[in-house]
Amino acid sequence: MTHRYLPMTERDRAQMLETVGIHSIEELFADIPAQVRFQGELQIPQAMTEPGLLRHMRKLSGKNADFDRYASFLGAGIYDHHLPVVINHVISRSEFYTAYTPYQPEISQGELQAIFEFQSYICELTGMAVANASMYDGSTALAEAGALAHGATKRRKLVVSRAVHPEARSIVRTTAKGLNLEVVEVGCVNGVTDLEQVKSLVDGDTAAVIVQSPNFFGSIEDLAAIEPVIHGAGGLLVVSSNPMSLGLIEAPGRLGADIVVGDAQPFGIAASLGGPTCGYFAVADKWMRRMPGRIVGQTVDRDGKRGFVLTLQAREQHIRREKATSNICSNQALLALCASVYLSTMGKQGLLDVAGLNVQKAHYAARVLGAVEGVDVAYSSPFFNEFVLKLNGGAANVAEVNGKLLEAGFIGGYDLGREYPELAGHMLVAVTEQRSREDIDQFAASLKEALV
Repeated sequence: MTHRYLPMTERDRAQMLETVGIHSIEELFADIPAQVRFQGELQIPQAMTEPGLLRHMRKLSGKNADFDRYASFLGAGIYDHHLPVVINHVISRSEFYTAYTPYQPEISQGELQAIFEFQSYICELTGMAVANASMYDGSTALAEAGALAHGATKRRKLVVSRAVHPEARSIVRTTAKGLNLEVVEVGCVNGVTDLEQVKSLVDGDTAAVIVQSPNFFGSIEDLAAIEPVIHGAGGLLVVSSNPMSLGLIEAPGRLGADIVVGDAQPFGIAASLGGPTCGYFAVADKWMRRMPGRIVGQTVDRDGKRGFVLTLQAREQHIRREKATSNICSNQALLALCASVYLSTMGKQGLLDVAGLNVQKAHYAARVLGAVEGVDVAYSSPFFNEFVLKLNGGAANVAEVNGKLLEAGFIGGYDLGREYPELAGHMLVAVTEQRSREDIDQFAASLKEALV
């Protein structure tokens, strides 16, 4: 045996070759003409020893600007929140870590209950009637929400705010193209969706208005003002929301949203260089049977004992293809468990406290940073834990500024000019409960030096 991780001996190999009637591995490829087969060796590094490989990987990982060595002011969808140590302990248990789709409820009660608890938490936070077992991430959840709105209304236009995360909008457009839907984008005023433009664009063919609140710029949208516009035209209101903010601000479901989606990453899921994360998807009762993915339900067995089952599965693998609402084939059960453990650990008051810290620290940072010479807070609209800074009147090179901040030990904000040409010289800054007053003050001082 040449490799201890591959439990196949030379004797095993010889027996397999004998069974199929050949003498060497090379004979397996005899049908491929020699002139089209690769000759020589692939230009890849030689195999390393285990200690050598570990040293090499540690060296590579040491190049990452991680949250342990740098104070992060970068958000834009992935945030540096506190991760209670109990989360990793629970999700590392083999019954969760190795669990797959719980098709057989009689042997999957623990996994099914964990998913059911996640759904229950999401419903409570969003103010919606039903939530599914999770989705790949917040962006794909938003795209599926657009598809649901089309299927429910039979209309072909989606009105999407430009204050929705750019990556999410891109995925919405990709999904819409496959469904032959029209995507119309709405501009922003003072960091929030232009309500007057929404009114002018919504018509009898609009399936949904899609907004994010808090939006990509960190600002809180006036959902109560948008709701009558789309409902008056017979369409649906789709809201993407940072779930951490829902510990403090009014639930979208109570403001008239038909579909609420988002990313559960703020709830105990590590940033992990950008993913994977866990999308959530919740709807009003009317749209339950159109929801993608799967739903875990609570029932009783013939002896009256509480139990859990997969209640609805509207994907093409389970029902007739033409009746399927989605081709989503799985869910993020392990990461949804992270969110559930986080919420159960924090409790209602804990979530309220953490959300409050995000607001308080972000607003303190906005005051301190806005007082730096050459820096202005771009918008006056209410915000949660992110806000936009205008650097040197919009003339600063944000990439260069971030390079200097990194040298000072800070991961700077997101360069909005990458996605919004009109916002060149603008930086999106995130401040979570992880940032101390000292972090914020030192970041302000380093930003001042970086702008000189």
